[in-house]
Amino acid sequence: MRITVLTGAGMSAESGLKTFRDSNGLWEGHDVMEVASPIGWNNNPELVLDFYNQRRRQLLEVKPNSAHIDLAELEKDHEVTIVTQNVDDLHERAGSSRVAHLHGELFKVRSTVNDTYVIDWREDLVLGDLCSDGYQLRPHIVWFGEAVPMMEEAVRVVRQSDLLMIVGTSMQVYPAAGLMSYAPHDCPVFFIDPKPSMSSTDRIAVFAEKATIGVPLAINKISENF
Repeated sequence: MRITVLTGAGMSAESGLKTFRDSNGLWEGHDVMEVASPIGWNNNPELVLDFYNQRRRQLLEVKPNSAHIDLAELEKDHEVTIVTQNVDDLHERAGSSRVAHLHGELFKVRSTVNDTYVIDWREDLVLGDLCSDGYQLRPHIVWFGEAVPMMEEAVRVVRQSDLLMIVGTSMQVYPAAGLMSYAPHDCPVFFIDPKPSMSSTDRIAVFAEKATIGVPLAINKISENF
């Protein structure tokens, strides 16, 4: 069975990763446009680099949680594709082999001029770190106001799903929130979130749980019914 899993910040929160956005809407005390937009980059690239350097350092200190591992092990019995809004590599570290990052990856950087120049990067990134053509490198992150290059691939995957699992995301932020609409009309949906933004229907099964509890419950239901 082809299972597509859409994951958001709640998937990684139990690994100890901060979810970026505080309850007041600020990202680590910054307005989102200061640290996650082309305008912010042009105004103060050092601030933006420092913001992502801190995120990168934190990512080096955490590990996948049991929900990441459960999804990776689901590949033993099904064709599983992860479409994540997260910029961490915890799905890959847990063993998932098909992961599409909608919003980019913390452990990669790219040229400010050539979008196809993308390289692995685990250290701090500072002004003066250049690509091979001599242009400044920037985080390989999709900022607000930028296109989402992986969206087309995500839509293709969702359209081919036999089952859609949504974990740790409110499904309120577009364009990712629109992905569910591309699933086949008869495709079951498992929605896992402590504060679910949708209700159970004939098609949708809601698990009002955090990822480490909800994911194994959903997998058990898959084993029993599919």
